Amino acid sequence: MPITQGAEMKIDFVRTLRTPYSERFLLVKNAIDVGALDIHYRLDGTAAATLIILEDSTIPDAELPALLTKIDEVLFPEISVVEKNLFFTVVRGKVIGTFLPEK
Repeated sequence: MPITQGAEMKIDFVRTLRTPYSERFLLVKNAIDVGALDIHYRLDGTAAATLIILEDSTIPDAELPALLTKIDEVLFPEISVVEKNLFFTVVRGKVIGTFLPEK
């Protein structure tokens, strides 16, 4: 079930993976994948997140600070950048392909 980020940006966060110490979300805007968010929860109570924005997405660099703020507010109620226990790395890239093992 998507978690809608907010009316102004209309990005849904769709959880695709969850382990005891990590999660992955797809960022979906108007039914199109625009990015991915990988989160790793550390034993010391902090979290490191990598936000990958697809290069052909409609999210300009100028909107990234607002997007990070919304991610912080929507997905991380117990930690935050302000409290200095949540860290983001942002990457802009492209999908090369999906690679599967040969039979």
